[in-house]
This record gives sequence, C-alpha cells and structure tokens, in this order.
Amino acid sequence: MRKLILKTSIILQLTAFVIPSITTAQSTPGLFDGKTLKGWKRLAGTADYKVEDGAIVGTTVLNSGNTFLVTDKEYGDFILEMDTKIESPLSNSGVQTRSHYDPSGNNGKGKVYGRQFEIDPSERKWSGGIYDEGRRDWLYPLDLNAKAKDAFKVGEYNHIRIECIGNEMRTWINDIPVADVVDTVDSKGFIGLQVHAVSKPEQAGKKVYFKNIRIQTSNLKPKPFPADIYVVNFMPNKLSAHEVASGWKLLYDGHTSNGWRGATMETFPAKGWEYADGTMHVLPSAGKEESGGGDIVTKDMYSAFDLSFEFKLTPGANSGVKYFVTLSEVTKGSAIGIEYQVLDDKLHPDAKLGRNGDRTLASAYDLIPSNKPERFIRPIGAWNTGRIIVYPNNHVEHYLNGVKVLEYERGSKEFRNLVAISKFVIWKNFGESKEGHILLQDHGNEVWFRSVKVRKL
Repeated sequence: MRKLILKTSIILQLTAFVIPSITTAQSTPGLFDGKTLKGWKRLAGTADYKVEDGAIVGTTVLNSGNTFLVTDKEYGDFILEMDTKIESPLSNSGVQTRSHYDPSGNNGKGKVYGRQFEIDPSERKWSGGIYDEGRRDWLYPLDLNAKAKDAFKVGEYNHIRIECIGNEMRTWINDIPVADVVDTVDSKGFIGLQVHAVSKPEQAGKKVYFKNIRIQTSNLKPKPFPADIYVVNFMPNKLSAHEVASGWKLLYDGHTSNGWRGATMETFPAKGWEYADGTMHVLPSAGKEESGGGDIVTKDMYSAFDLSFEFKLTPGANSGVKYFVTLSEVTKGSAIGIEYQVLDDKLHPDAKLGRNGDRTLASAYDLIPSNKPERFIRPIGAWNTGRIIVYPNNHVEHYLNGVKVLEYERGSKEFRNLVAISKFVIWKNFGESKEGHILLQDHGNEVWFRSVKVRKL
C-alpha cells in the first residue's frame, strides 16, 4: 500500500510540473491520450492530422474546404483548456464547441457548424473571439474587446481556456479574458480542432498544433470576468448575471413603456407605437419625421454611457437612435441630438444625400460616415445590433454587429468643424451638452427595437 501511495504521489507531482497552467481542469479519458487520435474523427475537408511529440498537428492542404478533427463524444457544460500554436500569420484555425455535422452540407462535402473559439493571427488580431462556423458568422469580433487583441502570440504555444456553462460561453488566452457570449442555441455537441481552408500555394503546408488538451465536465467553477468587458447577449430583453453585476440596466423590459415618454409630451404616445411582445414597434405612417406617434425619449438623462440596442428594418425604412437630446431646441420635426442612423441604405434615398455617405446606416447622421464591411450588415428583416459608447473624456464610438465603424471626440475642433458644414450648424453648441435623453425616432416607417440596455460610465 505504501508503494502505491508513493507512486501516485510521484505521478501527481510530475503532472503538476509538466502542465501547471491547467491543474484546475481534469483530464477526461478519450479526449486526447497524447499518442493517438483515438476518440477523434476527421470531417468535411482533406487537411492532414497526426500526432507529433504529444501534440495533434494539423496541416493545411491546397483547395481543401475547412477541415475538422472532432470528438466522437458530445459535451454540454464544460471547461476546456489546451495549448495551441500556429506557425504563420497566413494561417487560421479554431476550436469548435457544442458543434454539429451536416453530411449533406457544402454540396455533399459535409458541413461542420457551431460556435468556434477563433484563432486568427492576421493583422486584425481577433484570436479568442467567437465565430459561428457554418451558420451565423461572427458573434464576438474582437473590436468589442480591443485590449485583448495582442494576447495571442504567433509562432509559440498559447494557453487557451473556454468555459461553456449554461447559456454562456467565455474565452481566455494566456489568462487574459477575451470574449463573453450568452446564447440559447446548442446545449451540447462535439468539440473540434479546425484546419482552415486555403486557396493560395503559399498557404499550403502550414501547421497548427494542439497539446495538453484537458476538459472538466463536473464541479465547474467559472473564472472571474472583468466588469468592463462587453457581453453579447442573444436573449432578448434579458440581462445575464454578469451584466447586472457590471451595472447594465434594461431601458425596455419587453412588456411596458416604463422609463419612456413622448419627446413632446409627458406621457407615452397614445398612437404610433406598440411596446408589447418583446419589441418597441414603430408603426408605419406617412414616412416623415413625427408623422405617427412621434419620437420617444428616456425619462432619465445620460452623460457618459455604453448603450446597446437591437433593431430590425422593413424595406426602405428610416429611423435613428439619438443621444444628448436636450429637448430645448424648438423644431417642427424630430428632436435634436447626435444620431446613430438606422436606415435601409439600398432603398432609402437619404443614404445618397449628405457628404461621403454620412447619412448611411450606423453613421453619425450628417456628420461622420460609418466604415462598415458589407458582411457585418444583416439583411433587411433580420436583427442588427447597434452600440454607442460615450466615454467620460467625450470620446465616442459607434459599433454595428460588433464592429467599430466610427469614432470621434465630442466637442473637439474637428467635431465643431463638421457641425459647421452640417444641417446642425443653426443649433448653438450642438451635441455638446453635459447630458441628454436617449431617443428612438419615429420617421414614419415600420421599425422594431429590442434589448435596449445601458451602463453608465
């Protein structure tokens, strides 16, 4: 018995010495034994996987589709840790979580789909972000947490941690917190190691390495996550426990008009808006400003804040989200404030007016155009996520579906120069008030809002 205890003690000491960074996770038999690919299978593409020196090594193959080495077993709640290395910034990889396989996808070549921990060594540095492979595209681009962009190091092993607990997925690289997504899609599925498709000869033959793979499936204890990291929450009109603890508050509860009133009245408009069934719904009217129920504003006022909202447009629709609305200006149209433009760029004529596209979707209306990649614009009839951050130092940022599309300094000489050549030049100190209401615009077109939430900074 004494010899057995001694041997066990030596084994534990050696394990702690070899992999000190992952001692909190327990090894699950069958995930990776360090010697063979037992318990794994290749799906979709033709990239090569083999075991070398205790690591799974994937090698890119020219003109292959995305290839995945996936577990035979499915996993629900877990904490997954491993060390991974990618040898070239020309390559791309990822770790699939709670994922699935459609053998008929990609014209019969097979398709893996599900949430992926992204390994992206390119210039944009989005490693640790969360991508929905084969389905919804990017869920958490790293523009949402730019401080983590330098966490991943090309050409050396990086320690990654993935927590999938309940509806929440969180990621870390080298102990740096990266991404947080709350999503009700997929309660379980396989884990997979991706070798990305390549189409250029210079990208072929590049390797990605995975070793020290450990998974814990019981007695899960979430690691603390900083309050200032934005949460992408796909549960409409709900806040996660982490969001509540971080100071986020819902401005729309999904059922009532609490906290809102008409911009020109003390109560909520009696017509033109519906606020039941999970959406703030602007009803169609004459297609002009204030032609229906009129704009609505928050009863509270805000100075420095982080505002997030989802919106859905009908074809040709126009609306907006305004901030620093003081209601002190006398106007026959919509109330005055800096506007995050909400617009169908392809069908509404306003997109072609203004200067250099400064009246298009997500722009600071008539001031600063948004720089948005086409792939991050959701189609008309789908939900898009807008975000406006006003920092205490008056730095302002607009986001669309997780990508930063513009930034400026409120009250700066550059800002005032833009105001001077805009339609807002007639308003003294436009956009420079200490605080203001947040406004949802009635422009006479049918538009929906939901998940409107704010955190004071």
